[in-house]
Amino acid sequence: MISTTTKAMRAASGGVLLTALAIFMSSTVAHAGEAEAKGLLKAMSDYLAAQKAISFAYDSDLEVVTKDRQKLLLASSGKVDLGRPDKIRATRTGGFADVEMSFDGKTVTLLGKNANLYTQTEAPGTIEKLIDTLRDKLGRPLPAADLLLPNVYDELMRDVTDVKDLGSGVIGGVECDHLAFRTPEVDWQIWIAQGERPYPCRYVITSTKIEQGPQYSVRISDWKTGTDVVAADYGFANTSNAKQVGPEALPDIDDLPDHFAMGEAK
Repeated sequence: MISTTTKAMRAASGGVLLTALAIFMSSTVAHAGEAEAKGLLKAMSDYLAAQKAISFAYDSDLEVVTKDRQKLLLASSGKVDLGRPDKIRATRTGGFADVEMSFDGKTVTLLGKNANLYTQTEAPGTIEKLIDTLRDKLGRPLPAADLLLPNVYDELMRDVTDVKDLGSGVIGGVECDHLAFRTPEVDWQIWIAQGERPYPCRYVITSTKIEQGPQYSVRISDWKTGTDVVAADYGFANTSNAKQVGPEALPDIDDLPDHFAMGEAK
């Protein structure tokens, strides 16, 4: 005859076993989801790297937080034409700026259309080198620059501590795989078109170290590659007789104007 104590011990051990099994299965599913998410991101990276000519339109939103903790959204739109390895033209039009950047492999030109002023800097090299020059030397980062680099996967996965596959989402009528990632400084999400052309449809970066977690997001549309991309002249043509100035004298070309400085807008 089995004692009451023995029955209780068996029941308890059975409960522990079920709990352990549930934890194991949950962990297995999580790792499978992480592997799937990484695979989807790598497929997008490989697809982008294989494209010699890319063209797309974009809409971007930049959130700022004021001194009195009001969150404001600055919106802009533009277009990017890219010819690997060393040619790109990008435009951005918003409430405070109308800017065109062109790079022919040797010289980068920034044109402020509102002021009809332009500046030029010698920057021979690849698009990857140009992105670094614009960000680090000129303080003029390209929109969605991470997605334009030759090895998107390595750049995006740097410092990532958490990966999630959130299933499907629809951006602009395109069904996408929705992935989420965390780093010590930011959370970011990406929606990747399903099918043979796994291009990025939306990219969102959330600052976790700034109060209220302001975001920067880019939504991509009218995606074209290869022969669908209209041949472009990436050199600067001064059709408006703009005046040449130094980089510091080119006003109103940033997403964030001076009176909207992060945390200081009134």
